[in-house]
Amino acid sequence: MSAALLEVVRGYLDRHGEPGGLAQTPIPGLTIIRTSEPSGLDYAITRPLACLVLQGSKRVMMGTRSFNFSAGDSLLITADVPTVSQIIQASHEVPYISLVIDLDPALLTELMEEMKAVPSAELEPIRIEPTDSEVAEAALRLMRLLERPASATVLHASLVRELHYWLLAGQHGPAISRLGWPDGHAQRIARAVKVLRTEFTRPLPVEHLASVAGMSPSSFHHHFRNQTSLTTLQFQKQLRLIEARRLMTGEGATASSAAFAVGYESVSQFSREYRRLFGLPPARDASVAC
Repeated sequence: MSAALLEVVRGYLDRHGEPGGLAQTPIPGLTIIRTSEPSGLDYAITRPLACLVLQGSKRVMMGTRSFNFSAGDSLLITADVPTVSQIIQASHEVPYISLVIDLDPALLTELMEEMKAVPSAELEPIRIEPTDSEVAEAALRLMRLLERPASATVLHASLVRELHYWLLAGQHGPAISRLGWPDGHAQRIARAVKVLRTEFTRPLPVEHLASVAGMSPSSFHHHFRNQTSLTTLQFQKQLRLIEARRLMTGEGATASSAAFAVGYESVSQFSREYRRLFGLPPARDASVAC
């Protein structure tokens, strides 16, 4: 990993970032994470992204699989998948720092057409590899652009495009290519996931989601589970529970109000399913998290 990239990111954080947590940049889809101590478990349904670790170490778990990655590695997530993550190496002297880039399927489609690239059959939604030097160099130029706002407005799109190109052309290419396959299974499932993310509080029959994806219900069920590791009902349930947890820990909502806000009709059912996912009853988990 480029020492110059770490230096530029540190400088940006010193000037613009908070002491810890997320630092959103003016460039859409580009986020910096800095944490000065190991974290608890963070539950999320993660969007497709590339995470370049510059300092420290992190663990991401999906189902029964666990992935550890540290400075010099890149994590690639190529589908909307449920993850449990935890920063495992960080301190005030040497904080965990990573650069996160949201992946743009439309941009990948455009690049694959120009490169005449053939999509891979790879199905693994999480992949870790050493960061390619070309990816680090493109990220460095993108970070340096942030200190020139007038130029960033004009030039950031070309650098984001270049970054996607090097991800596609490098070690992550086989995994990332399916995101750019026009009307392939990944993009079809992504259309259904978008509906699930925005309308998760109401009942969503699988037939409706299959129609959004342009698939038969049986084919949709098969490809949705292959890509996300969950059924649509499990996916929607995790969205509801993760949002309920955010409402309780971030906004002080009670367990019952959070349950009804995310679409549950029974507080007892909500409590059972919440404990099954997070390991603690809602009220106790919220007090621990706060």
